[in-house]
Amino acid sequence: MRVITGSARGRKLSEPSGMDIRPTSDQVKEAIFNIVQFDIEGRRVLDLFAGTGQLGIEALSRGAASCTFVDESRAAIALVRENLKRCQLSGEVLQTESLHYLEHCGPYDLIFLDPPYDTMLCDKALQKIFAFDILSQGGIIVCETRREHPLPDGAAPYFKRKDYNYGKVKLTVYDKKDPER
Repeated sequence: MRVITGSARGRKLSEPSGMDIRPTSDQVKEAIFNIVQFDIEGRRVLDLFAGTGQLGIEALSRGAASCTFVDESRAAIALVRENLKRCQLSGEVLQTESLHYLEHCGPYDLIFLDPPYDTMLCDKALQKIFAFDILSQGGIIVCETRREHPLPDGAAPYFKRKDYNYGKVKLTVYDKKDPER
């Protein structure tokens, strides 16, 4: 696991050992950042269900203004802090229940949702994001799930842009747009 490009390019990230964390594969991570490559610089990022922190760290390496890393696991939070230090980057790192955090945060310009598979956490997080309207106008949400996991189409002003399939993994991208445009 490594940082693909930017200020921390090529830096190896610490990986979980014996932890219940499933890091995003390099292939899928590269696909995510190809999708959002023009929407990172200067943006406020949320890496929810952060795990190793690799998605938020990649965004910071590519010029994001800030990133908040949220995970309820003490071990995951320690891993995020270690990886930020390795990359000489900084961000807000919070050990808290992810869905509860969504009730009092934001706004963010780019949100990564990569919860454990075989849970409904992505669906629940999307419901909270839509209900509490924490994505800025023109913002993007990227969800990583199993390929067969259906996600909602969204509701104005949140619109599902597209599903991208990579083997057993599906990336679902949402945009927040003014429906009049």
